[in-house]
Amino acid sequence: MQAVLNGVVVAEAPQSDLLKIEGTWYFPPTSVNADLLVKSPTRYTCSWKGECQYFSVLDGETLLQDRAFSYPAPPAASFARVGQDYSNYIAFWKEVRVSE
Repeated sequence: MQAVLNGVVVAEAPQSDLLKIEGTWYFPPTSVNADLLVKSPTRYTCSWKGECQYFSVLDGETLLQDRAFSYPAPPAASFARVGQDYSNYIAFWKEVRVSE
């Protein structure tokens, strides 16, 4: 599967390596082009996944605010709900399209 922004592959991995959490695909951190992500100061805490880290995604010269997110240190109790440790897996939204 790929996460693509305007023809540029931001992340790519076999579907079997991804996790689907609440209908959203999460890519393993090693499958993401980290050069296209910039940590965002945006804060959010999920009641069961914990503190979220947002990333802005580079689209050429433009930085698209908060188009990716991750949970760097989710509570261990949440792993049973997801089925495995999903620390640092990265999900995308808005203009970043995920497809096979």
